[in-house]
Formats: sequence, C-alpha cells, structure tokens
Amino acid sequence: MDFQFTEEQIQIRDAAKDFAENEIAPSSVERDVTCEFPTDIIAKLGELGFMGMMVSPEWGGAGLDTVSYVLAMEEISKVDASVGVIMSVNNSLVCFGLEKWGTPEQKEKYLKPLAMGQKLGAFCLSEPEAGSDATNQKTVAEKDGDYYILNGMKNWITNGTKADYYLIQVQTDKSKGYKGITTFIVEKTLEGFEIGKKEDKLGIRSSDTCSIGLNNVRVHKDNILGEEGLGFRIAMETLNGGRIGIASQALGIASASLEAAIKYSKERKAFDKPISELQAIQFKLADMAVNVETARLLILQAALKKDAHEKYAKEAAQAKLYASRVAVNNALEAIQIHGGYGYVREYLVERYLRDAKITEIYEGTSEIQKIVIARELLKD
Repeated sequence: MDFQFTEEQIQIRDAAKDFAENEIAPSSVERDVTCEFPTDIIAKLGELGFMGMMVSPEWGGAGLDTVSYVLAMEEISKVDASVGVIMSVNNSLVCFGLEKWGTPEQKEKYLKPLAMGQKLGAFCLSEPEAGSDATNQKTVAEKDGDYYILNGMKNWITNGTKADYYLIQVQTDKSKGYKGITTFIVEKTLEGFEIGKKEDKLGIRSSDTCSIGLNNVRVHKDNILGEEGLGFRIAMETLNGGRIGIASQALGIASASLEAAIKYSKERKAFDKPISELQAIQFKLADMAVNVETARLLILQAALKKDAHEKYAKEAAQAKLYASRVAVNNALEAIQIHGGYGYVREYLVERYLRDAKITEIYEGTSEIQKIVIARELLKD
C-alpha cells in the first residue's frame, strides 16, 4: 500500500490549506459565537471544486479521488470543523448517492448544480424514534398515481435550513421492513415541506442543524433514487463513505489541537523555562502526535480501498471510531496544556473540544462503529 501522495494530491491539500487559513479562519470565531452559516465561504468552495470533489467532470465535479478529498477535509476542518461538515455532507452523503444511483435526468437536474457548488444538499435519515436504529423509519409515503405523498419528520439534519435538495429515506411498504424503505429526492420548495427551528448546539455552531417536517408533500415517482425499496441499502452504503469524511473532519480537529498545544507550550514559561521542556508536557505531546498519525493511516487505508473499489465498510468504521476518539482526547489534552487559558474562547482549543464531541455521535455513534467492525470481522 503506497502512501506517497501524487503531485495533484499535494496541490489539492495545499490549496485547501491556503483557502482555510486565508478565507475561513478570519471569521471562524465570530461565526461560532453567532451561529452564522458560512454562505460566502461555501460558495467559494464550490467555485474551487471542493463541493463535488469526487464527482465525475461529466456531472460538474472535480473528478478527484478519495485520498484528495481526505487531505482537503483535514485542512478545512483543522481551521473550522463547521465548514468541514457542510462540505462533507454535500460530497459524501448527497453527491455520492446521486452519482451512483441517479438516472441521467436526475444527475443533470440535481447532481450538477450540487457538484458545482451552485446548490446545497442534505441527507435525511434520522428521526425522533430512528437514530442508531435506522430501520425504524416512521416517515411514510403513499402512492397516488404518478406521485407519492410523504408524511413524517426527520431530525438532526445538517445543512437543514440552507439546503436546496434533500435525500430523504421514507417507508413505502411497512410490511417489508427495512426492504420497504425508499430514497426520494425532495426539493425544498415543495408545498408541505417544513423547516424546523435551528438547533442551538454545543459545537459546530456555524453549521446549521434542524428538523424537517413533511406534511402531505407530493413527490413525483421520477424523484425516487435508485428504485423503490432500495433506500436502506443506499443509506448504508452512503454512510460508509460518509464515515471517511467525518473521520477526516475529526483528524483536522485533532491536528489543530496538537499544533495549538505545541505552539503554546513553547511560549508559556513555568519555573523559568518553557513548559515544552517539562517531561509531563512532552509526554502529552508525544501521545497526541502518535494518535494523529495513527488516525491518518487508518483514514488513508479506508480511502485507498474505496478508490480501488474494494470493500471498505470495516476500514471506514475503524477510521471514524479511532479518529473521533483522538479528536476528543487531543482537544482535552490541548486544554490541559493551556491551563486556564484553554478554557476561554480566545485560545480556540475550547472550540476544538466542543466541535470534536459530535464526531463520536453523527453518521453512526462510536458504539455503532464497533458493531459494524465486529460484523465485518465475523463474516464468513
């Protein structure tokens, strides 16, 4: 397995790093405080090709590999995890599904503008009674001629208030259980489509999260993604790739925490010398660095398998499980190294911790990742 990056991959990484430092960083603290969605930043990311990185150029994308996506996601999330998750959802959860299962007409109408950053997408799976148990879908669709009438509610929708198009998992045949779940492409402008109150969150506060209500929403049969009854499979395969994106987001937070801790430890003096000379601090930094590199290797392994069209569910779950844990632990250690200063906004590391925690929860909790890993290990 070759972890040497190509010239193109290095250019993508460097472009993401430059954009993050110059375009995202200046407003990151203020947007965290005010919960302001980074509309202009997302538009610029779209212009640069970062909102449809792995989509074929035929459908408006950049045609890049998953490794390039991982490198870009880390650099963006290192500066602002809120921007990172907006980018991840559009790339991993929305564009991926549309390109793999969409008809040419659906790709032309929906995928192209999403991949080019002209529109924004959201993925709707969770419900009030269907979080980790994604098979327990209560949102239903009843057939009415060439249309389906959708009713129900979706929770915890990233990009929920700002998206234009939503991939929504709906129960079309309760008698078939999870095999009766269907994915619909739903436009925000449809009558009966209701956007709930934006959640006031602990972290990733510049990213909007809300519930979505469906009140007799009429969706044409042409907006079924894949085919009727394929929704659960679409959701699970989509989440495999999504976990690589969230693992990369977590890696960015962990990397930022390490860099902040190193910088502060060299500047802060105690007992007439920089605290970086204290063995207790050095041991913390060493552990943080090893954890970052280990997480990065797990993520790259999953990305390479995905690019090689090999099975990667286990590797993606391993990467997300480990990288999210590292994000939380590194942020905690960065705060500890900063002492009292780590507890105030000015030094950023408190935001890293707030942003890190969600990576252990969304797109499959850490407990779900362990189930996925064990299931793959126990297959014949």
